[in-house]
Amino acid sequence: MKPAISQETIAKWQRIVNLIARVANVPASLVMRTHEPHHSVFVSSFSDGNPYTPGCRFTLNEKLYCYGVLRNDGELTVEDATCDPEWVDNDDMEHGMRFYIGYPLKWPDGSVFGTICVLDTRRNRRALLFREGLQEFARVIEADLELLTEIDRRAALEAELQATLDQLEQRVANRTADLEDANAALRVLLSSVETSREEYDDKILRQIKGLVLPHLAKLRGRLDGDPAGQAYLELAEESLKSITSEMRGQLATIFEALTPTEQEIAQMIMRGQTTKDIARTLCREPSTIEFHRNNIRAKLGLKRSGRNLRSLLLSIQ
Repeated sequence: MKPAISQETIAKWQRIVNLIARVANVPASLVMRTHEPHHSVFVSSFSDGNPYTPGCRFTLNEKLYCYGVLRNDGELTVEDATCDPEWVDNDDMEHGMRFYIGYPLKWPDGSVFGTICVLDTRRNRRALLFREGLQEFARVIEADLELLTEIDRRAALEAELQATLDQLEQRVANRTADLEDANAALRVLLSSVETSREEYDDKILRQIKGLVLPHLAKLRGRLDGDPAGQAYLELAEESLKSITSEMRGQLATIFEALTPTEQEIAQMIMRGQTTKDIARTLCREPSTIEFHRNNIRAKLGLKRSGRNLRSLLLSIQ
């Protein structure tokens, strides 16, 4: 597929053939286009006595001047067809055009576009002297064909690049959607695992509280006067606390060790309230709130540890 000839290019070629007709003093200066088996007038000069109009079509044959140009793949000059047996009965003699000079026009790939030519009803010495100029105009037109081809090639490359970008964007969108689906499924799975773990932790906590701690409490009463037994019992209780502190009920377990007032203050601390804020809320003196805060820190083992009370409560929430 060859690129379309733009209207701007056609207008430029029109100016060229008009100029050629004036300089060479011929009635017809033409740019012809070849679509085998036809050969058509593509651009025709606005000159007096020009019988050729754009769109006028001929069938390529050996009696057509332009056929000789294409056959020779180069210049064809016929100074007077009436004196030349090869061209005396050519198709253009219908209009009395016995003088002809023409050159081939080609696309950048070497395929034929058509011809550029001048015709006259008489032997035209001035046109003969202008042959080199006509040939240069042929090169100008071929340069335009090369430019149009390059523009068309770049447009095709840009379209291909855009199509590739669109495909990549679609692939990214599809992959993003897949990842979102996978993340959603993973969140559901993690939530399910977390729920199962919490349920398991709750079950273990209930079993420890219901099945183990009551026996330890009874055992404590029987170990009065037995320091060694009391020590082992305390070790067992500390071990149970260590186990349960890592479970979901850790915060609830800690709160069980606090008084109702301390629990209330601990919850306000977790919400980011200061001592003064808590004091205003509970209608207490700040010193009273500080007293309870110190008790909470002591019960949580934070005395002289340098750790922040709120940070600890949030970490075990």
